[in-house]
Amino acid sequence: MLQLQEPQLMGLKQDFPISLEMQFLGGDGTHERHTANLCTPGTNVFLNDKLFTPHCVDSRSKTYHGDRWVHAEALVLGDSLVKHIVEGDTVLTYTKPQIGGGNVSDYDPAQKKDGQLIKSGYLSLQSESHPVEFRKVAIFDLGPYMHNRKQLQAKLKELQSRKTP
Repeated sequence: MLQLQEPQLMGLKQDFPISLEMQFLGGDGTHERHTANLCTPGTNVFLNDKLFTPHCVDSRSKTYHGDRWVHAEALVLGDSLVKHIVEGDTVLTYTKPQIGGGNVSDYDPAQKKDGQLIKSGYLSLQSESHPVEFRKVAIFDLGPYMHNRKQLQAKLKELQSRKTP
């Protein structure tokens, strides 16, 4: 999950954190099944410059069948831009992540201020019903570059040109 609410601010009976979920799914060997999809418990985003309020949207990734490592990245630029990247291909892009919508219950209303842009939050790795393995998890803080567009672009270019394992 990307930019999820602080765990200590979740209600005792709250079923899911207010968050953006980059959903990893493997193929079943036969059918198409995209990965790096977006689910939005308690949040909304803008897709193609329009407010998107349904709970989930598929990325345009290919399907990855069988047991194999898949390189996935999330580029999160505060409350302005989020990209889901799989094997170097940007498979989903959205903007203006914000609190709103449903699919989360028993939350503290003081924490769910619909329309409030999500500028930051926690990162969480989870498995909902199947085993999952992460070979390498790396976080690069772009915060120091956010107020200087030229430096940000240079750092993004550097990160994009690095070799992926």
